[in-house]
Amino acid sequence: MNDSPGWAKPGSAPSDGQEAAIPRPSAPQDAGTPTGQWSPEQPPPGQWSPPSHPGSGPGSRPPASGWGGGPQSKPPAAKPGVIPLRPLGLGEILDGSVSALRAHWRTALGFSLAVSVVIQVASILMQRYLLPKPTTVDPNATGTEALRQASESARTTLLSLAPVSLLTMIATLFTASVVTVVISRSVLGRSVTLSDAWAEARPRILPLAGLTLLVPLITAAVMAVGIGPGLLVGEEAGVALALLGFIAACVVIIWLQVSFTLAAPALMLERQGVIAALRRSAKLVRGAWWRTFGILALTYLLVFLLSFLVSIPFGIIGVIADGTDISEFFESGGASFGWPFLIITGIGEVIVSTLLYPFVAGVMALLYVDQRIRREALDLDLARAAGLHGHDTDTPRS
Repeated sequence: MNDSPGWAKPGSAPSDGQEAAIPRPSAPQDAGTPTGQWSPEQPPPGQWSPPSHPGSGPGSRPPASGWGGGPQSKPPAAKPGVIPLRPLGLGEILDGSVSALRAHWRTALGFSLAVSVVIQVASILMQRYLLPKPTTVDPNATGTEALRQASESARTTLLSLAPVSLLTMIATLFTASVVTVVISRSVLGRSVTLSDAWAEARPRILPLAGLTLLVPLITAAVMAVGIGPGLLVGEEAGVALALLGFIAACVVIIWLQVSFTLAAPALMLERQGVIAALRRSAKLVRGAWWRTFGILALTYLLVFLLSFLVSIPFGIIGVIADGTDISEFFESGGASFGWPFLIITGIGEVIVSTLLYPFVAGVMALLYVDQRIRREALDLDLARAAGLHGHDTDTPRS
């Protein structure tokens, strides 16, 4: 057992099927008394122990009928950090992410704020000096002229979104790397400084960047395969074929995105390679795809609502401060906004990014922890790594 804030590569854990019915020990009697020799001030090198197969050996017992209710239910699970060491519910995953950020706000939110400010300044300068101006669209245009204007507007929009999307990807990359380390410490109830988190995350930046670029490329390839044949055929039959291919590609893309959700935490915490992390994520999600999809859908819905609530007021204030006629914006498809609008809306974007980037990264990391607890009894190793009574020695498991 290596009591490290990292994560070990998986061994022959039951990740390939449904959730394993793994017996877990009863809650420790003195969960608040650390007995391990590891301290957060001097983290040893290495990783947390690999998953193992607990059985009926000392320190374990057959599972009860449920997590609560009835005289045979288990006592409350130990909670050395932001989550209880047992399979997590939706609320515990969301609350765990918020709790970790609140407990380590200087590290997580401070880093996220710095990254968001740099990215937003770069984005504003690009919008002001490099990106093309919005194309004017005549709402009364018809026929060929309307098609030409729509095509030109779409081209301009794509050119404008591409650099901003790249900057957002970079911000997400750096924030996720640090927040994942923060979560790995928070689960154990250990403190972490920004320098410690960055020192642990820095060697994984390049592999994480490769993963971040590979997933969109896979998505683009699937979409090209879906709509390509229809575009080659052309005419009415080609349009129908392209539409069917587009729908099929969207289904495949959604399935892949959910299946690869846990790739980044696996890459960071297990020191996996890019391809191995994708395979690892697919194994952990297998059999729990719909549950993972539902948690992600709710997470991104919360992200959208918070972004909307923060961005809209800043946008209205920016339009007023800029002196731009709102009707011009809606009629022409976009106005050429000045510095007041860009700065004020940029402040709103910084606030949103500072809060949401680490929150989403925290949810992904805790989803990964939850799946390993359900399939590989990681909670036993986490309890011992946290120095909880009854888990500080290697207990044989069959």
